[in-house]
Amino acid sequence: MASAESVRSHSLELKKELGLRDLILTQIMYVVGTGWVGTAAKLGNQQIFFWLAAIAMFYAPQAAVVIYLNRRMPLEGGLYQWAKLGFNDFVGFLVGWNLWLYVILIVATFGLGIAASLGYALGSQELGGNKGFILLVTCSLVLFLTTVTTLGLGVGKWFQNAGGLGILLAFGTLILLPFLGLHRDSIRAYHPLALEAPAISLLSLNIFGKMSMGAFSGFEYVAILAGECKNPARNIGRSVLIASPIIALMFILGTSAVLAFVSPDQVDLVGPIPQVLTVALGRFRWVGLIAPVAIMLLVGRQIGNSTLSVAGSTRLPMVAGWDHLLPQWFSQLHPKYKTPVNSILFVGTMILVLSLLGITGVGEQEGFQILDNAAGVFYGISYLAMFALPILGLRHIQPAPPLWLRAAAASGFLVTLLYCVLSMLPIIQVASWLSFSLKIGGVIVGANLLGASLYWIEQRKRPG
Repeated sequence: MASAESVRSHSLELKKELGLRDLILTQIMYVVGTGWVGTAAKLGNQQIFFWLAAIAMFYAPQAAVVIYLNRRMPLEGGLYQWAKLGFNDFVGFLVGWNLWLYVILIVATFGLGIAASLGYALGSQELGGNKGFILLVTCSLVLFLTTVTTLGLGVGKWFQNAGGLGILLAFGTLILLPFLGLHRDSIRAYHPLALEAPAISLLSLNIFGKMSMGAFSGFEYVAILAGECKNPARNIGRSVLIASPIIALMFILGTSAVLAFVSPDQVDLVGPIPQVLTVALGRFRWVGLIAPVAIMLLVGRQIGNSTLSVAGSTRLPMVAGWDHLLPQWFSQLHPKYKTPVNSILFVGTMILVLSLLGITGVGEQEGFQILDNAAGVFYGISYLAMFALPILGLRHIQPAPPLWLRAAAASGFLVTLLYCVLSMLPIIQVASWLSFSLKIGGVIVGANLLGASLYWIEQRKRPG
């Protein structure tokens, strides 16, 4: 097992680009996905209760665990390093493998999302679904991401900061829309904090899982870049504390704004914010110009999110190479920019291949849903390991994690487990629920067997 000192030694070669301001904006940009307000809106006025439950049972525990682990181990590789040092090399490798698979699968769909948003902004939803246009957007995005990631975080952080500001402005616009509607008499009443008693069902639990693990996860991701942050032990934790209440308010008030204009059964789960902007502003000529601008801000967030996602996914093979768990080829740095250029080329190629496969399969809803659900479970597995660390791991660290932190981690673990189990179930009409679940299970087990095989093959090459 490579020591923390060895990781710090390798990290000395990396450029320290990210300060506290960058980290705060990056946390907001990465965590606040635009679709979750639509998912929560399906619950109607029950959404406030379930958001508060998600905050208490998952969001706050996640923030506490991330701050604690990062303060103890502020290392390049983040969650991979925490699992490796807190458990062992094998667990660390599989955690990093699942996190890497999640990012690759998600980023491979970003071209589709950006193309759809551009279609909304240009007033042509048909353009957003055109395969030729999607292909152009996807190839351009992969080329852009490969270039920016190679140039390093000195360039990438400006796209991430712009994405953070963009999502703040877009949500600010969304949250103000009901007040504009009241002023223009387009809506009769607006009660943003209306609370309704929850109805517990399989649907509400499924949505609760998505509001928790789906919407609120992500604080740990920036810690992958700890070796490229200024004072990571202090600043990453501070960024979590500052960003947390802002993100919670964005989700709660954003969902209320969606419900002010769209009934729960009519919510567009793919693009709820563009939908509301179009409904609320489309009837006003000059004010209607705000809608495409706000949609372009969301595109800016998607681009910034892509740069961060790819940056993190290229560092995971790099640090595994440091630990001799992958070939050293992945750890070679660009002589000028000090970025893992071989890892970047490999990740860029994987994203492009998966993106092209996705384009050819547009319309294959069940196949897309299987991969999308599997990606969520890959991320969930890495979170199960993170929450397990204060409970079962960290045996060599003294003093031991406090009891309150273990209790918080147990809550986060159970909510994540609920999310993983419910992700095995379809949310679209399929021929057989059992067949659908077995296919997802097969993808997850097969992928992890492949990861374990890669680990043991590389282990056998090591001397002694």
